[in-house]
Amino acid sequence: MAIRNIITKKDPMLYKQSRPVTKFDDRLGQLLDDMAETMYDADGVGLAAVQVAVLRRAIVIDLQDGSGIVELINPEIIASEGELVDVEGCLSVPGEYYETIRPAKVTVKAQDRHGEWHTYEEEGRRAVCFCHEIDHLDGHLFLEHLNPNPKSDKDQERQMKARMAESEDNVEVAPDAIKVK
Repeated sequence: MAIRNIITKKDPMLYKQSRPVTKFDDRLGQLLDDMAETMYDADGVGLAAVQVAVLRRAIVIDLQDGSGIVELINPEIIASEGELVDVEGCLSVPGEYYETIRPAKVTVKAQDRHGEWHTYEEEGRRAVCFCHEIDHLDGHLFLEHLNPNPKSDKDQERQMKARMAESEDNVEVAPDAIKVK
């Protein structure tokens, strides 16, 4: 396994459409393993192949909530419902966190590293993460989903601190329980 360089929003490759994966071989497995190692090294929760300069429809996600890593090959959102306002960041947009609007629930069809098809029904932060990473495969960044009426900076910071506490302790924390100084 190897840690790969993550490209940033200034790189034109990030805005290109990724091509479908057609070969489910050792090279794909190596790419997925490298992506996972790169994601963990960068303290991320998701990474699309295009973010490591590979224009293939491949994603790794691990919200570090005990459910483990998910590998999505050729993912497709087949249904979505509701609306969720959340704060997002991106490994390709380092240091920037903004309130976004995403579907509250999504159903995603995708293949695994062996080419087997699976269906995922996700909601909440997992749905946001799936949407965020799938957007990358179509050349889109989370900056296209900004909430036009965001909370105050203090409220957004409180929400981010609550999320960090959740991932560190693997427990849910109400955003109002965190005080911002």
